[in-house]
Amino acid sequence: MNSVLRIIGQRLLLGLVTLIVVSLVIFIAVNALPGDFAQAVLGQGATDEAVAAIRKDLGLDQPYFYRYFTWLGGMLTGDLGVSFAQMNFASNMGGTQLKGVLEQIAPRFMNTMFLAGVTAAIAVPFAVILGVLAALYRNSVFDRATNITTLTSISSPEFFLAYILILFLAVLNPVFPSLSNIFEGMGFGERLEKTMLPALTLTLVVTAHMMRMTRAAIINLLASPYIEMARLKGISPMRVIVVHALPNALAPIINVIALNLAYLITGVVVVEVVFVYPGIGQLFVDSVKIRDIPVVQACCLIFAAAYILLNLTADVLSILSNPRLRHPK
Repeated sequence: MNSVLRIIGQRLLLGLVTLIVVSLVIFIAVNALPGDFAQAVLGQGATDEAVAAIRKDLGLDQPYFYRYFTWLGGMLTGDLGVSFAQMNFASNMGGTQLKGVLEQIAPRFMNTMFLAGVTAAIAVPFAVILGVLAALYRNSVFDRATNITTLTSISSPEFFLAYILILFLAVLNPVFPSLSNIFEGMGFGERLEKTMLPALTLTLVVTAHMMRMTRAAIINLLASPYIEMARLKGISPMRVIVVHALPNALAPIINVIALNLAYLITGVVVVEVVFVYPGIGQLFVDSVKIRDIPVVQACCLIFAAAYILLNLTADVLSILSNPRLRHPK
C-alpha cells in the first residue's frame, strides 16, 4: 500500500510541475500573439502617446518576467486578473464595477462542462458496447462496418461533421435546433435539446478511440487460459466477454476514456464556434480576436489543468486497478 501511495504522490507532484511549466509556455505564447489590445481598441489612427497610456494603465509596459510572476501568484490564490475588454468598457461607462476573469469564465465553463457531460453520457456507453460487440463478432461484417464508420468519423474535421448534422437534423429534418443559444435560467429539457447537436458531433469524434481500445483490450484477453477455461465450461461468449474479459481490460479502457474526456473539455473550441455555444471555447476565440490577454491566458490554463487532471485521474485509477501494486510479493 505504501508503494501505491508513493507512486500516486509522485504522479501528483509531476502534474503540479507540469502545470507550472505549461503556465510559462501559455504566458510566452499568448504574449507572442501578433497585434496589441491597446492598438485594437484605439484603431489604426491612434497616436503613440495614446497607445502607450493604455498599455501603462493595463500594466503591459511592465517587464515580461514581472508580469508572469504576478500572474502566477494571482493564479495560485485564485485571482486571474480582470479582462482588458471589461476594463475598457468600464472606463467608457464611468467606472462600472468590474468582475474578475474567473467570475467571468465560471458560467461559460459550466456550460462547457454540461456539454462534455452530455457527450460523455452518450459516447462512453455507446463506445464500450460497440467495442464489446466488435470483439464478440470480430472479423465479421458488423466488425468491419463499425471500424470503417468510426474511422471515417474520427478522420473527418469537426466542423464538417457539425455541418452534416445541421443539414440532416436541423434543416432537412428539424429534430434539433441548429444554434445552441442557451442562457442562464433555461430549463434542463430545453438546455438538453439545444445541446444535442454539438454533443452528437463530439460523440462522433471521440467514439472511435474508445471503441477500438475496448475491442483491442478484450481480444488480447480472449487467448488467456482463464478465458479458455470459461469457454470449456460452456459459458456463453457474451458472458465470457462481459463477466470475465471486460473487468480485466478496464485499465487501458479507463485510460483512453480519460483522454477522450479531457478532449471533450479542451477540444470543444471548433464545435462551440460552429453552434454558437456559449462555452469557454467560444469565449476563448472571441478573446483572441480582441487580444484580451488575461482571458486568453485563463482559458488556456483551464484547458491545460483539465487535461492534466484527467490524465492524473486515469493514472491513479490504473495504479489502483493493478493487482501487482496493490498486492506486491
